[in-house]
Parts: sequence; structure tokens; C-alpha cells
Amino acid sequence: KEFAEAVIGRWRKESKSAAKHRNCVELALRGISSQSSTWDRLGAAENAIDGSSSTDYNSGHCSHTGQDAQPWWRMDLTKVYNVQRVKILNRGDCCHRRIKGTEIRIGSSPEDGGTKNPKCTEITSLGLGEEGEYVCNMVGQYVTLTIPDGPEHLALCEVKVYGEEASEKPPIVNLALRGTSSQSSTYNHLGAAKNAIDGSRSTNYMSKHCSHTAQDAPPWWRLDLTKVYNVTRVKVTNRGDCCSERIDGAEIRIGLSPEHGGTKNPKCAKITSLGLGEEEEYICGMVGQYVTVTIPDRPEYLTLCEVKVYGEEVIGNYTGTSRHIALPVCEVTAR
Repeated sequence: KEFAEAVIGRWRKESKSAAKHRNCVELALRGISSQSSTWDRLGAAENAIDGSSSTDYNSGHCSHTGQDAQPWWRMDLTKVYNVQRVKILNRGDCCHRRIKGTEIRIGSSPEDGGTKNPKCTEITSLGLGEEGEYVCNMVGQYVTLTIPDGPEHLALCEVKVYGEEASEKPPIVNLALRGTSSQSSTYNHLGAAKNAIDGSRSTNYMSKHCSHTAQDAPPWWRLDLTKVYNVTRVKVTNRGDCCSERIDGAEIRIGLSPEHGGTKNPKCAKITSLGLGEEEEYICGMVGQYVTVTIPDRPEYLTLCEVKVYGEEVIGNYTGTSRHIALPVCEVTAR
């Protein structure tokens, strides 16, 4: 944490000019909402994005789940956006403490209600009818509110989301080619960490173009970008000559700490599976100097035939943290 704060402080101190302000559009009114369950006819998911400022549940302007083990409310923005901030309006007629511990999660996966997407923040408390504003600066299509430590009811009287549409054109520079790599161990002379960023398309381990750890617990491979970047996306190419299942459950982590191979940095995505020689792209939208691939849950070999990283260098006056993409502040304008 101290390391991250020191780096962020350096960014701000060294900034010579402020980034231009841009307009943030209120996105929630354009979205499609759903939730883990619905308490009764008054508590539909869409009530939380109807534009009403009412905080009385009986008015029919608040969403309300049942008492679920992990209740969630999810908004599909229908496109990928740079989500800069989220406002939450708590119920005002009773039960305000229920929202304690609610997490705001933003990302590209709709699975499990979006509850596995990267976390923006945790709501520690909100009073009766109180509105809280949370700065996220994250990239995603889905905005989820969830209480992970239920069972609990989740009631939301209004959710407002502000941001701007993300560029559809991906950065063309592969940052990995500029970086330096390391790994938890090296299986043999064919499997050096640097092989995963050599620009080769070969997926045959014997060609000496793939990295390979020993059967570590946990294995990790880490890329040092040498500077802090807004990492927008990561591409991973699996081994093609055998053993494709070994990568199942691997996690991509991005952040400011090199410790423990970067395995404690915030998680971008989980690689559920990749076929032989298959390449997959993962949208991250996170700030960091270190990109790590690790398998956390078992002793395993980690083999990577190519890792590509895309993003933009962090410069100027930014307000993000080590967790999320740091975008210039935008002015909120509802349209």
C-alpha cells in the first residue's frame, strides 16, 4: 500500500499541466438492469434507474432483492464505457444499514451477475435516503452492486453512472516487447520467462518460444513494463503442442507492486480455459507497472507462448488509484 501511494504521489507531484476536462454522460438511463431475485412487485430491478429521487420503497421507485446468499443488482450499459463515477441512493423509509458492505464491481463479464468483475469500492455505510458518490475510473460494460457476505436484502432507490464510451480502436503498440519478464522458476533451458514476450507466434514448447515454470505453488510469470501504464487489454497465447488444460484457472493481475511476483495485485480476469495454441484477449482497464499471470489454487506448471499487453502511459494530472484505469477527470453532464 505504501509503495502504491508513493508512486501515485510521484505522478501528481511531477505533473506539469492538468488534463483537459471532458463531459461525462449519465449512462444508467440507457442501461438494462437485472437482479438476483425480486422481493415483490414493488421492487423491480429497473426501478433503480427510473430517474426518480424517491427513497420510499412503497412508492415503487426502488429495487429490492430477496434475502439472497449473495444478492446482486446489475446494469448492462450495452457498450463498453470508461465508467468514471457511480452514485448510489439508499432506501429512506427503513433498513438503511442493509447496504453496509455492498461492493461496486465493474467489468466486461455478465456471469454470476457481474460479481466477479474488478471491484471499484465497498460501501461502508449510507444513512436513510442518503446518496453516496464513488469514483471508479474503470472500463466495463457491466456495473454490479453486490453484498458478498449475505444472506441479505439489497435495496437501491437510484443508481447513477457517469462516463464516456471507450474507444473501439485498440492501441497498436504491444507494450510487452518493451518490458522485462521473470517467473517463479524455470523448468529447463527451453522455458525462459523472456520467451513469452519475444514476438514469436510459435506455440510449440520445443521451439524455445514459450516460458515454462516448474510445478510451483503458486506458479507465476511477471512482466515489468518499467513505467506505469493504463493497461487496457492483455492477450495470452496458450501452449499448442500439449497440456492445454494446465492454464485453466490462471489469473491476470495488474498493479504497482512487484512483491510475490505481483500475485497480490488487483485481478483483471480469470482464464477459465484455452485450447491448444489458442489466443484470448482480456479487457482490463487497470493501472499498473506489473502484469502477472498466476495459478493460485494448486501446484501447477505455467506455460505461456506469448503475452501481449496494450495500453497508454500514465501522464498528466490523474486521479485514479493503483486499482483502476486513471482517466482525466470529466465534468458530469446529464443528457
